[in-house]
Amino acid sequence: MYYISPTKGRLTFDQMFRDIISFTKEAPEENYKLIVGTDSQLREDICYVTAVIILREGKGGRFYYTREREKKKLSLKQRIFMETARSLGVASRLMERLAAVGFKGFKEPNIEIHLDIGKQGRTKEVIREVVGMVVGSGFGARIKPESYGAFKVADRYTK
Repeated sequence: MYYISPTKGRLTFDQMFRDIISFTKEAPEENYKLIVGTDSQLREDICYVTAVIILREGKGGRFYYTREREKKKLSLKQRIFMETARSLGVASRLMERLAAVGFKGFKEPNIEIHLDIGKQGRTKEVIREVVGMVVGSGFGARIKPESYGAFKVADRYTK
């Protein structure tokens, strides 16, 4: 699996991680937020896009995304849980790497998971379950309209 950076091109997970750390070291006095969000689009197959966003709060940021396709037919609820699981997988991997290098440059919670669910529409039925899944895993959870990592950034690349 690889990640796409609009400015750096195709990167491995390790290259993306090094770029995130490098970005934070450019201005270490700033506050940073690390965000992971996944969205999916159903066509003949399901296209999942997971976005990783590093924000220098109030001063811009960078993002990376990976795209995967799956042939299974899933209900909307199942897709929401798959999106969440994909985000949690990437966020867990990032946390492991951050801990391994002793990096403490992010405010608590270290990583936010942005969920493509909200209080409006069909996804409102799973908010409690999905947010509980994320918070129980040790990450911050954001839903619409605050979850731009999923419904803006990741969604853009599912088309």
